[in-house]
Amino acid sequence: MRKVVIVDYLRSPFSRSRPKEPERDKFNPLRMDQVSAMLIEKIIERTSIDAKEINEVIAASAFGVWEQWTYGGRSIVMLARLPVEVPAFFVDRQCGSSMTAIHIGAMEIMTGNADIVIATGMEHMTHVPMGENPYINPPTVLIEKEEYRRYEMDVGFVMGFTAERLFKEASEKYKLTKDDMDNWSLRSHQLATKAQQEGYFDGEILPIPVTYPDGTTEIINKDLSVRPDTTIDKIRNLPPAFVEGGVITAGNSSPLNAGASCVMLASEEKAKALGLEPLATIKSMGWAGVHPAVMGKGPVPASQIALKRAGLEVKDIDFWEINEAFAIVTLWCIKELGVDPDKVNIKGGAIAIGHPLGATGARLVGTLARILNMEGGRYGLATACVGGGQGVATIIERE
Repeated sequence: MRKVVIVDYLRSPFSRSRPKEPERDKFNPLRMDQVSAMLIEKIIERTSIDAKEINEVIAASAFGVWEQWTYGGRSIVMLARLPVEVPAFFVDRQCGSSMTAIHIGAMEIMTGNADIVIATGMEHMTHVPMGENPYINPPTVLIEKEEYRRYEMDVGFVMGFTAERLFKEASEKYKLTKDDMDNWSLRSHQLATKAQQEGYFDGEILPIPVTYPDGTTEIINKDLSVRPDTTIDKIRNLPPAFVEGGVITAGNSSPLNAGASCVMLASEEKAKALGLEPLATIKSMGWAGVHPAVMGKGPVPASQIALKRAGLEVKDIDFWEINEAFAIVTLWCIKELGVDPDKVNIKGGAIAIGHPLGATGARLVGTLARILNMEGGRYGLATACVGGGQGVATIIERE
């Protein structure tokens, strides 16, 4: 099996999506398939590779409908003005979509079926919302018919319900409280604010020009969900978002976002031949299924599988990126795996940075690769929970 390296990583800023007030979304005039293409073009420019050498483009999104339908990935190839000979396809593993795109691309390279692969993920949660979307029609038979009741999809189809269920279990097993979730959320905003102020994200964000209906143009160059002025009281006082009397609020959950991300993978031999200095090596991968009603447990078995495949233990991992779909997911993973919280999401997580579903997996891996290089760590593990009851994980090693 050949070694696979991360050659480059780039993403857009993440905007704040507002499906019911689209005019308030800075990215409302944009399509994220076009932004994905912009990222691909920029990475090709930065690496100076011949686009004809790209063996695959793997596009990803959690809701591949409407403007996020990619004609099997081919529209992304054309929007990026790549040669027609570059093949493509589309992947959906919900919140793990672009990490899965990385996994598939890595396996193509490991097995000798490709030398260079681009994995890109996107989501525009203003244009293609999760709820009240006429282009999404889940099988209600999973709720209505008794033979499917064991899946509990009356809970599993609503992510907030799954978070409430996970909190109940976590509070009983680990005595976790709403204050623990709110404090973790404040930490996320504080760390992301510090990272923004220090210019950390400048190294991974491509500034995006936006032209508004009145003809004015603005360059968006930072994530728009980070709240430098938030306080613990502001977070604590937010009402329940999903269940009357519940504990999951807008403050301890990730927001809705629009954004795109992109990772270029190559074989170690190809990277050396082209004179490219990799960010990291793909060490191992893992994915797993869990009960849909507690989908937030997914990162735990996925991470355990990736650790076993890499021959590593939790203590060997220098930095973790555990997606903050909800604060309780990250806290559950920390407790279950025995992770030092100070090694987790050290530049803030999705509660602050944002979670444009299909773009998140590649962001986790790319951000982690940069952290390893800047902080001098050797191993990093990126992981995310997945709607429907799954988890994905990737272990990378600094070059």
